[in-house]
Amino acid sequence: MKKKRKLLKYTIFLILLLTAAIFIATCVGSANISIKEILSILIKKIPYFGSSIKTHQIVSLKNEIIITQIRLPRIVSSILVGFVLAAAGVIYQGIFRNPMADPYIIGVSSGASLGATIAFFLGLGTGLLGISAVSIMAFIGAIITVLAVYQLAKLGERVPISNLILAGIAIGALINSIVYFLLIAKTDDMQKIIFWMLGGFTTANWDKIGVLLIPILLTFFTTFFFLRELNILTLGDTRATQLGVDAEKLRRILLIIATILASLGVAIGGLIGFIGLITPHIMRLIVGSDNRILYPASALAGSIILLFSDTIARTIASPREIPVGIITAAIGAPYFIYLMKKKGREIFK
Repeated sequence: MKKKRKLLKYTIFLILLLTAAIFIATCVGSANISIKEILSILIKKIPYFGSSIKTHQIVSLKNEIIITQIRLPRIVSSILVGFVLAAAGVIYQGIFRNPMADPYIIGVSSGASLGATIAFFLGLGTGLLGISAVSIMAFIGAIITVLAVYQLAKLGERVPISNLILAGIAIGALINSIVYFLLIAKTDDMQKIIFWMLGGFTTANWDKIGVLLIPILLTFFTTFFFLRELNILTLGDTRATQLGVDAEKLRRILLIIATILASLGVAIGGLIGFIGLITPHIMRLIVGSDNRILYPASALAGSIILLFSDTIARTIASPREIPVGIITAAIGAPYFIYLMKKKGREIFK
């Protein structure tokens, strides 16, 4: 009961903070739109209720398009990507019992880079169901790479953690060399590819969100069935076995879930670093190490952090835009060091 109250308290607080972040992000942009007009646009879009409110004298068609077709899809996309990357980070850090683990540790980033680069190299412009070919190829590349890493790391029926990490490093290095070769061979698209690798939401749209939202939610909530066992897994395989947990099977299931989450995030926003690494650490300092609380809290916090980062990325050098991955690194690393020093204790137990 105490843990449920604690979870509820943090969830309510983070949802309120996220709501405030959404409102701020909606109001900020290169186009100067008044708060009154923004509120009128948002009210107008409320089903049933909005149609009964007269807002046509306040709202211009141009500003309505900016809010509903540019800013809001981008805001929702950044929320979803922050959500899945932070959630995946919690799972990876639990699986590997390693504070340095993040969603890209076993090849998600390198595989996604290769998939996206191939799409650019072949000039694949069209996609499926509103999702670009680059996003689809990035998702496929990430999944295939992780499968290859897993197979390479197997020793009989066992997959040692050290083998997974080393295989991820080796495969990642090999794939990155291929990506760099393709970049040199396709210099015309080099800027586009590099910009994608640094992450961003310039191509955000409602179709992409609609297609990926259900897989994201299904994968995210599936993890709740395994959070108690994930707590036990962090104690070590021997202790987990003593407590009736099949460590190898659980690790395999959670690895699949975390990889799907991270790959879906990559499909939406490209490669965005530090969210999956930093957010679980920050929230672990605040809410503790119980994954039943840490997992949802980190997901919400990841949404908030990435939303603020993207808002800065699209406004700090307006009308030009900075890749959001630069902002997350510039903010995340110093803040992480500050928290670590302020608390004066280990951040992963």
